[in-house]
Order: sequence, then C-alpha cells, then structure tokens
Amino acid sequence: MSLDGQLAPTEAETPAAVVCTFAMAAGSRFSWHTHRDHQLAWASIGVLTVVTNAATWVLPPTRALWIPAELPHETLASGRATMRTLYIRPDLCPIRWPDPTPVAASQLLVELIGHLAAPLDPARRARAEAVLVDLLEPVALATIEVRLPCEERAREVAQGLGDNPADKRTLDEWGHQVGASGRTLARAFLADTGVPFGRWRTLLRLQAALPALAGGEPVGNVARYVGYDSTSAFVAAFHRETGMTPLSFVRNPSDVEVPARDR
Repeated sequence: MSLDGQLAPTEAETPAAVVCTFAMAAGSRFSWHTHRDHQLAWASIGVLTVVTNAATWVLPPTRALWIPAELPHETLASGRATMRTLYIRPDLCPIRWPDPTPVAASQLLVELIGHLAAPLDPARRARAEAVLVDLLEPVALATIEVRLPCEERAREVAQGLGDNPADKRTLDEWGHQVGASGRTLARAFLADTGVPFGRWRTLLRLQAALPALAGGEPVGNVARYVGYDSTSAFVAAFHRETGMTPLSFVRNPSDVEVPARDR
C-alpha cells in the first residue's frame, strides 16, 4: 500500500515507510552519502546537523528534515543524540519536494513515528502511512551559511574565529598575528566570501549559536558564548539574518507563530 492509499502493482504489502533508530555519540557523523529512498531525519534526543552542498540544517527536537532521495548529505551530532529516521520509498510517495525541507516535529508526528517503528499488520501500517503524508508540514528553519576565504592569511583568521567565535580582535590586530595589514585582510574576506568582514563574523557567530540554541541552552548564555555583550544585540542580529527570533528557532511551530522566510 502506498502512502497515498493506492495499491502498488506488485508490492501491495511492502512497507512504504521504515523507521530506523541510531544512537550517536558526541562528535559522531555519517559522512557524505546518499539514499535511494527519501529520508525524514529527526532527533528524539539531542541535536542533529544535516549538511548538503547547498545548506547546513541544525535540527532541534521540534524540527525534522525531509531529504530527497539521491541527495548527497552528511549527518552530525555535536553532542549525544538519538536519530529516529524514516526511509520512504519514492515510488510509493505522493510528496515531490525536490529540496531539503524542514517540517514540524509535532507531538502527533512523533507518536506516529513511534507507531510505525512497531510491528504492524499490513492494513494498520497502510493506514498509518497514509496519515504520515498529512502530518508533514513545511516550516521555517534558520540556516546560516558561512563561506571560508581562500586567501591563506584570511583563512587563518577565519579558522581562529571558528575555534573561538567570541574573539573580539579587529582585523588590524589579527594582521599582526598572520602577517598582513587589516586592509589586505578586509579585501580578502570581501573578495572570497562576498560579504564584508563585520557581517562575515556576525554570520559565523550566529552559525556557532545554532547547536547550543537547539540543545536548549538559555539565549543569554549562548549570546555570551559567541561574543555578544548583550542578549538584545544577539537577538537583533539573529532576527536580522534569519527572519526569526532565537526562541522561535527552537519552539514547536504549534506553540508560536514563526515568520515565514524565503529560502
């Protein structure tokens, strides 16, 4: 039975959706790979990061990510996590989303994933699979891309800031360490990343904040960790770059209205 309730020609009792559970230690990853099936990646415990060639998605427990079949990606866990993932056969699925799509991990969807993980007779499984399609609702999710500069000295600065996003040194100060003037470094950042250094550092800080926010760390703590002197400045920067507040990023969409943002 297919996800839309139609019988498949020769595999009427073959499951259209299969649930697998993976315990992931802190720092573990599933390196670049593809699946012949669509995948719905969701963390029942902890935080997942899914990386594609186009974007990086940090998933709190309130979000899952639809990953189309055959799309190269890798999945990481910065802390301990449990991934419960659905593999969905494309030939039995009416959803045709061509790109990774975040969806709300509502309580009903979470319960349904658990239901589909249990042994079910074909009729009960078919009914549950049909409900699954109705529960996959696209939602906004912050994604922040940070390009690294190619120029060797600018890249050294970028890597240093990646190790410590809260470092407040100016480009002139960094220049004393890497052997270049601040003006030379500024030109390299703009040429290689497409944005001025000041905005680049803002994006880096916000990207570094996502896993901590998704893991439930208080916003004020996260703001200080990534180098902001005040929570309000961090919230303003987050909203300016993502179109949502830090709390909107982690809350279930059914609990708070999340502003839509073009992707």
